[in-house]
Amino acid sequence: MPLDFTKHFVTVPTEFKLRNNTGCSWKVTVKLMNGRVTLDQCWATYTALHQIKIDYMVTFKLLTPDTLKVIIFDDDGIKVVNKCEKHDETFAAKE
Repeated sequence: MPLDFTKHFVTVPTEFKLRNNTGCSWKVTVKLMNGRVTLDQCWATYTALHQIKIDYMVTFKLLTPDTLKVIIFDDDGIKVVNKCEKHDETFAAKE
């Protein structure tokens, strides 16, 4: 994410909760690196479980200071509906 993203925060959180279009949540850590905000720990697992591919587009909408809504579009530009059954019990963010 561009560093301009940080202008929305007094301080950039060290962790974000990602919420998808079915209401599932996932926590990832945040790191400032090379002038960018990067999603760090748990992001790779999130992308694998949600089968996000290189040519997919992922958008983020800031819902609260530490929560981002994630919307994923496939390579045809069609919104992907995330199903959380694969990780609800094991990996979902604790509320």
